[in-house]
Amino acid sequence: MSSEMKMTALILGATGGIGGAVARKLLARGWRVRALNRDAARASRSEPAFQWVQGDAMNAGDVLRAAEAVGLIVHAVNPPGYRDWERLVLPMLDNTIAAARAVGVRIVLPGNVYNFGPDALPALTEESPQNPATKKGAIRVEMEKRLKVASESGTGVIIVRAGDFFGPGTTANSWFSSGLVTPGKPVGTIRNPGRRGVGHQWAYLPDMAETIAQLIERADRLPAFAVYHMEGFWDADGMQMAEAIKRVAGGKAKIGGFPWWIVPLAAPFVPVMREIKEMRYLWKVPVRMRNPRLTAELGREPQTSIDEAVRASLVALGCLPEPHRGTAAALIGHPSQNAG
Repeated sequence: MSSEMKMTALILGATGGIGGAVARKLLARGWRVRALNRDAARASRSEPAFQWVQGDAMNAGDVLRAAEAVGLIVHAVNPPGYRDWERLVLPMLDNTIAAARAVGVRIVLPGNVYNFGPDALPALTEESPQNPATKKGAIRVEMEKRLKVASESGTGVIIVRAGDFFGPGTTANSWFSSGLVTPGKPVGTIRNPGRRGVGHQWAYLPDMAETIAQLIERADRLPAFAVYHMEGFWDADGMQMAEAIKRVAGGKAKIGGFPWWIVPLAAPFVPVMREIKEMRYLWKVPVRMRNPRLTAELGREPQTSIDEAVRASLVALGCLPEPHRGTAAALIGHPSQNAG
């Protein structure tokens, strides 16, 4: 494999939060980024630095053609809005595995905690039993099983599991953007889905992308099936994320509870509400992943300070104005200096 091929990554899901974040991290490291999209012309207008290829992740031929002469495939594609997960997710992964096997490259999969049911909580390791309590969790388990089988026949795999995503580029279905705050509006009331005293784990999207990029740089020394947990931001008492949002937004917002009562009423009609209903168990008990395996490999986990991460997230959602570059507001972040 030529050096140019080795430094070319195919990103499936480059218009999504984690796929786009990983693509930009690799681009900054000198990689060429190739991205598959059903509307490549439109996608290229938003990210002109990527090489966009017309195609569908559901089409095995499209994925194989896009994977020609690449050194890596990042599988970060998901059906939008949780629609048709049962019908789409596994065929898309099978296409990625087939393409990676054909061209002889590694697959990277961003993972999460959905694989794990209540029996594995609260302390999760990379080897914790995977007995999911939800349909989506069962699909996640099956995805990892198929990747494990692929790794046993010569296709390298890297999986990075993390907590609930937040940060610029996170989808509208994230807890941060659809639960805690309202995109496009100043922070008035923070709707905290957690219980006081029950810890919860979060993952800042740029930190996860940086973690994945660093592991990719070390890919040749990793096991064939390399699985790592990120610690991310551990909200020890279930209130620290809400308090950070309040602090960064100026200190005047009210912290209330998430209206869980509406979820079962809306679940029959709104797909995302069905998912929220299924995943509520992850808010009832502490859910924490430790990162000793990751830090043994990287030395330290990339971790942005919580106030900086929350500020960037709120700005990206339109809940805070862009800070003036070069001013005290940008450096200090005092809310009274962020009004303009």
